[in-house]
Amino acid sequence: MQIGIDIRALMDAQYSGVPEYTLNLVKEILKLANQNYYKLFYNSGRDVSQQIPKFVGENVETVSTRYPNKIFNFVMQKTLHQPKIDQLLGVSLFFMPNIGFISLSNGCRKIITIHDLSFLRYHEFFSSKRQLWHKIINARKLLRDADIIVAVSENTKQDVVELCDVNPNKVKVIYSGIGHQYHQIKNAQAQNFAFQDFALVQKKYNLPNKYILYLGTLEPRKNVEGVIQAYDKLRMKNKGLAEVKLIIAGGKGWKSKNIFRVWQESKYKDDIQFLGYIDSVDKVYLYNLAALFIFPSFYEGFGFPPLEAMACGTPVVISFASSLPEVAGEAAIMADPYNITDIANAMEQVLTNQGLQNDLIKKGLAQARRFSWDKTAKEYLEVFRYLDNSA
Repeated sequence: MQIGIDIRALMDAQYSGVPEYTLNLVKEILKLANQNYYKLFYNSGRDVSQQIPKFVGENVETVSTRYPNKIFNFVMQKTLHQPKIDQLLGVSLFFMPNIGFISLSNGCRKIITIHDLSFLRYHEFFSSKRQLWHKIINARKLLRDADIIVAVSENTKQDVVELCDVNPNKVKVIYSGIGHQYHQIKNAQAQNFAFQDFALVQKKYNLPNKYILYLGTLEPRKNVEGVIQAYDKLRMKNKGLAEVKLIIAGGKGWKSKNIFRVWQESKYKDDIQFLGYIDSVDKVYLYNLAALFIFPSFYEGFGFPPLEAMACGTPVVISFASSLPEVAGEAAIMADPYNITDIANAMEQVLTNQGLQNDLIKKGLAQARRFSWDKTAKEYLEVFRYLDNSA
């Protein structure tokens, strides 16, 4: 079976979310299915070949075109519907790990992964430019035209059916995986190499001895303002937690200015540190060193960071919104994302109760083990086979 895969997400300079998903999934699929031949497609007007990961093997080929992206997306794919990417690649099945501008032949079988429909649920979380992009791309039509839609959670599947008027029978839930690099590093001081790595990361980011960690893109949907406000309440209520600082890690997204305004207004702004985008190799240490991971997002299609933190043996507080309870199970404390006091109380509960911390760590490690890229890739291969057999 010859299969085309859209890897345009891998042109991003910084990987998080969809790019990380695409990279991990493609790598695992290539490991598992030697009987298939994969043609990986991207387009860029400039030469980005050096930042595209090298996929090496007898069953894989990377194919690129060199049109300016705006012309390729808005004129060629959206308006003129040329070139047909499946014909360009010579494949009869095409997989898109995310929504995007695409023109395919009527006879080509199409699989598309939808990570979330926040842009349909919460317009206010997005910039005008991003809202326009979503409107032009017309996600509803993309999903209706697909032979199979992969949703990354049951919550996302429900959104697809409700908001896009899609037959639930063609929506398959395949949970995302988390990488093996996220793991609990025990007895760091007894393992000299690990201790040295911890020390290097602490020095690199100037980390305090004890901290609450948020890691994710800085954008309204993630409720980072709520994290800062809840930290203020926590510190005002419990003077014994003065040693606990707040670390906010992640690159800036759209409409992030208000986050920094709330920070500037914080009574404890000197105890709040922004790290910016974090190198992937450093994340495991950042998670391991944290006393608590906080992620009270308003909406998530899946939510990687809480699971990554759990895999590293860090207690987690999340919101009870969208897919987060589904993914976290009973391994996290949940709070109302719209209630700052509730978030602050949840953080205090974990930070002041050693027994609860131990319980969350144990449950979190077990929950994280349920999610692997190997399992995710095998379920995708079943979808590929199903479509191939039904042709």
